[in-house]
Amino acid sequence: MHIIDRIYIDGAFVEPHGDQWAPLFNPATEEQIGTVRLADAHDADRAVAAAKRAFPAFSNTPKEERIDMLHRLHAAVATRASDLIDAMREEYGAPSNFIDFSAPRAGNVFLEMAKTLESYDFRRRIGSADVQMRPSGVTVAITPWNSNYGFICGKLSAAIAAGATMVIKPSEMSAVQTRVITECLHAASLPEGVFNIVTGDGAVVGSALTAHRDVSKITFTGSTATGRRIVRTAAETMKRVTMELGGKSPSIILEDADLDVAVPQVLAAGFLNSGQACIAGTRILAPESRFEDIEARLREAVKDFKAGEPNDKSVRIGPMVSQKQWDRVQSYIRLGREEGATLLAGGEGRPEGLSRGWFVQPTIFTGVNNDMRIAREEIFGPVLSLIPYRDEEDAITIANDTDYGLQAQVFSSDITRARRVADRIEAGRVILNGAQHEPLAPFGGLKQSGFGREFGVFGLEAFLEPRAVLG
Repeated sequence: MHIIDRIYIDGAFVEPHGDQWAPLFNPATEEQIGTVRLADAHDADRAVAAAKRAFPAFSNTPKEERIDMLHRLHAAVATRASDLIDAMREEYGAPSNFIDFSAPRAGNVFLEMAKTLESYDFRRRIGSADVQMRPSGVTVAITPWNSNYGFICGKLSAAIAAGATMVIKPSEMSAVQTRVITECLHAASLPEGVFNIVTGDGAVVGSALTAHRDVSKITFTGSTATGRRIVRTAAETMKRVTMELGGKSPSIILEDADLDVAVPQVLAAGFLNSGQACIAGTRILAPESRFEDIEARLREAVKDFKAGEPNDKSVRIGPMVSQKQWDRVQSYIRLGREEGATLLAGGEGRPEGLSRGWFVQPTIFTGVNNDMRIAREEIFGPVLSLIPYRDEEDAITIANDTDYGLQAQVFSSDITRARRVADRIEAGRVILNGAQHEPLAPFGGLKQSGFGREFGVFGLEAFLEPRAVLG
């Protein structure tokens, strides 16, 4: 049993003031694997005070020194890769294909930000003014459970590069992973107070941090509903905010697409991270002229997406993170049938052969129109909607008919056509024909998927404020 009874403040693992405990579970077995002692508002205040004390000196460190810190952070995380993998597998149940990407990615974000920092100019001349890019101050990062250490490292890397200090509030459901990544970051020997990590309930610690008068910047990844509450609170003291929120991403298969390429790719995008991903391509848009062929191919290809124990290398879909999330996904599968959609694959209940664990059958609905709730609301599970369209104009209309705008995919044998369609999609990122991730490109959403950007120069500048000096 994991007994996690420390938080990280001012460069040390300390006992929380909070005295509430929360259980931790293995979602593949439903068994309790530990408990975590939760921080409270007093701990939040302690962490902010530590970050505030550290800010004056840290904000004036030379760029070369911060680059060195980023390299040390990368080395410290890379050294513990196997421990990070084990923690994510046990506590979150992610399949190997996701874990094998997530563990090295957590360390690599520090190298990518170091590369960005090397060529970044914090001073520039504009007209008669000397413009200085200054760190934003004490920052708060609130991170979710679906990629725990990836979000922690990504947000921290930008803050370090900018010269800002940070308080991180991870999800209390990811305390085992948080403990391991905190040990990694501590091993990099950064100045005390530069980063602080307090695990606690969002309504308690999250609320205290977002309202704190000494915090100047908030970066949040999570649900749109929670994002709205944070923005309202932040507005009281005019805090800067970056919001990376929900999504209902379309995968558009144009009529000239190579289906041997497109079909496996749209399923991989839809079932990414067991469907527990804001960028998951949960709406598959298919031309009426090829609809039956695409249906048949999806019905066959989904058989390759095995759900099961995360230590099985052939598994591509792991369990939902909790009983609550499993119940939520099951309710949407029932809703889809009630709305008149037809199951092409999957359905309610666990996959065949699994008698325990919060596993969901990889599910595809056909006969879906874009007005159905299963096509409009973020389910956050392996449930996809296949939607027909008449022509290219209709596909673009359907793709954009959503409250969200985080990511989209376009598949076509004609790259010029694919780019033309991409230019009209309302999303922060559009991927053509399954192109590889570009870590230096900006990432973030439009509409109710949030605002602000992460990664590369755009992510760095989210933690900077321009100051003009005239004369």
